Amino acid sequence: MDNFESLNKEKLVELYTNMLKIRKFEETTSNLFAEGLIPGLVHLYTGEEAVAVGACANLRKDDYVVSTHRGHGHCIAKGGDLKKMMAELLGKETGYSKGRGGSMHMIAPEIGVMGSSGIVGAGIPIATGLGLAIDLQRADQVVVCFFGDGATNTGTFHEGLNLTAVWKLPVVFICENNLYAISMPLPRATLVQNIADRGVAYGIPSVTVDGMDVIATYNAAQEAVKRAREGKGPTLIECKTYRYRGHFEGDPKRGTTYRSETEILEWEKKCPINAFATRLIEKGIVTAEELSEIEQKCIKDMEEAVEFAKNSQYPSQDQISDNVFV
Repeated sequence: MDNFESLNKEKLVELYTNMLKIRKFEETTSNLFAEGLIPGLVHLYTGEEAVAVGACANLRKDDYVVSTHRGHGHCIAKGGDLKKMMAELLGKETGYSKGRGGSMHMIAPEIGVMGSSGIVGAGIPIATGLGLAIDLQRADQVVVCFFGDGATNTGTFHEGLNLTAVWKLPVVFICENNLYAISMPLPRATLVQNIADRGVAYGIPSVTVDGMDVIATYNAAQEAVKRAREGKGPTLIECKTYRYRGHFEGDPKRGTTYRSETEILEWEKKCPINAFATRLIEKGIVTAEELSEIEQKCIKDMEEAVEFAKNSQYPSQDQISDNVFV
């Protein structure tokens, strides 16, 4: 059931603002990468904003998030510092990992972001371990584990779901099904119609939602988080979404070597930010002027983050192995 009407203006505006913040961050990142200012690979979250924001809006600061190689959005949705994130992307000492981690290894334990990984499915056993730690401490925290559709064909997915189910660990598994594992179309690798169907094999509640609808994601995550916090075990949520950029920055023509321009344009019409903005205005929650003010604030925040990152120092050569080896 859509509980849009039950959410107050502050919460609705928060959802919109955080989605827009992610979009602006990723657009800025794309430009910086094109300028050659970001070392390494960059995988953008553009188009998938409703998943991270809808899910993380149900979490406390002391709850945990385990991310993926496409993790900027998760960190922002959990309350990440834009300046520290941008500095990390540029390899600066003021970044979250002091410039050592870069785009694919964003981590901020102080807000519960327990790291992202470039290895497909690698976050699932980490989330399981965090869930076990919470259970052993008899705490009431929750872990939200994000992964893509490609990860559901790895051993870690099946082992992780089975173990959390057997031990009733407080983990919410969220599959961001953007239809492609790099360039592999989902139907060529997975025959089940909905990835959520796989949760049935492990005896856990599973649901498929429209990942382009922030309220749909919020609702599903709200129920799953409540269930996990009450000690009733894990849930699998499949969010059907779409990435507007290619698999990585540099993927030719936004990935049209393996998907059509028509397909991309059709999904762009479903933009989660534009759709939510229209709904907020139509329901009289905000005015177009208020949304414009939010956008200008986001743009200013990005400019300040870039300035901070550019003005920050690179790690010195004599410190290059600090915080890397024990």
